[in-house]
Amino acid sequence: MASEVSRASSPGPEGSSTVTTAVPARLDRLPWSRWHWMIVIGLGTVWILDGLEVTIVGNVAGRIAEDGSGLDITAAQITGVAAALYVAGACSGALFFGWLTDRYGRKRLFMVTLVVYLAATAMTALSFESWWFFLFRFLTGFGIGGEYAAINSAIDELIPSHYRGRVDLIINGSYWLGAIGGSLLSIVMLDTDIFPKDLGWRLSFALGVVLGLVILLVRRHVPESPRWQFIHGRGDEAEELVGAVEKEIEKEKGVRLSPPDREITIHQRKSIGFGLIAKTVFHSYPRRAVLGLSLFIGQAFLYNAITFGFGTILITFFDVPTGSTGYYFAVIAAGNFMGPLLLGKLFDTVGRRIMISSTYLLSGILLFGTAWLFDRGSLTTTTMTACWCVVLFFASAGASSAYLTVSEIFPMETRAMAIAFFYALGTAAGGISGPLLFADLTASGVVGDTVLAFQIGAGLMCAAGLVAAFLAVNAERRSLEDIAEPLSTARPASSTDA
Repeated sequence: MASEVSRASSPGPEGSSTVTTAVPARLDRLPWSRWHWMIVIGLGTVWILDGLEVTIVGNVAGRIAEDGSGLDITAAQITGVAAALYVAGACSGALFFGWLTDRYGRKRLFMVTLVVYLAATAMTALSFESWWFFLFRFLTGFGIGGEYAAINSAIDELIPSHYRGRVDLIINGSYWLGAIGGSLLSIVMLDTDIFPKDLGWRLSFALGVVLGLVILLVRRHVPESPRWQFIHGRGDEAEELVGAVEKEIEKEKGVRLSPPDREITIHQRKSIGFGLIAKTVFHSYPRRAVLGLSLFIGQAFLYNAITFGFGTILITFFDVPTGSTGYYFAVIAAGNFMGPLLLGKLFDTVGRRIMISSTYLLSGILLFGTAWLFDRGSLTTTTMTACWCVVLFFASAGASSAYLTVSEIFPMETRAMAIAFFYALGTAAGGISGPLLFADLTASGVVGDTVLAFQIGAGLMCAAGLVAAFLAVNAERRSLEDIAEPLSTARPASSTDA
């Protein structure tokens, strides 16, 4: 078996050790194995929970707003105020837990964030007043925001470079599997012949908690990122972990792994300050910073334009009963999942620049077309759902690539904070103002208002696609250390914003 132990050399800055290691190259040259499936299941399945819960909230909004639900709250407050608070919590949680993730490690934080998320979800099910519901929607978002930072950084650092794009996209796209489940579950939970009005929606949240506890048990076996370990003075642990994985894979495949083709020499650090992170992102990589922000704002507005008002649009303009909206949402959720699933491999083969820009532009143009047809009165419930399904097939792959992009184009020491920052800033722009704006537009009952909501989302998506066409980084099949050299490298970086 090819294994290479880190070699200590001279003391680095401020007394830190300087080590030479082949850990990144050893991880990148691994063939796909059961070990990688364990990572995908342990870390990626939480997006299914997120999709389950967000969809349930959207679909049960009408029922919770009815008399006898146990809460004195309106549908507009649920899809507007509560949704905005959820996103505000996610932005806050991303920044808070993102900083902790870079400082204390991926594994420790992706356990903590899931516990926070599950506890807040359980408390949401017990809501007895609107303020309680709002509070725990915020805290649920706080936990999921931390998940975005901790999970995406861990996935990219553990998955081989040849598979990183498709795996990251499919994992982020798995949110929509949860959305399908949430849509179908809400149909059962909203059936008053089965559950009373004040119980069905509570059980929907409770089921998400049960599924999350199962994921928590699986996640216990996911290791710390060896890339994080060797930079933070735990090189021996990184070597031991990678060596054990290599032995396991050689036994599984019945082959001997080839020797790693490169090494990296770094100064080990205990932590990275905010000042250095900000300087790195905005001074050394300004073009990449503009790219990340554009991608997040575009996808946040497009999704808010469609999904937060989805049920209201069907009920208001197409007279769909409250209890039946889940069927239609399940269809567009399936389209969302199929996008990353079928297009994901192309991000590793055709390339990031072409695929990111084309998925953003296509989804925006198609949504403009949908808005035009809707304005003319040419759409039925079925054709409207079909249009949304096609738009979101491309938009979902594009939106997932936003997370992939910011998690791989900045130095390793800043990765979780970079994900957190761009998620928080982009989502705050599109995800907080979006629900507040689109809830009023889609609930007004005026066709022109809903058309305007679609056009806003489509325009920003197209703008982001044009930015990607010029600024996207060709990161496909490249080591993370080649895309952005670690700040702790023992030699000056050869390039910055390329």
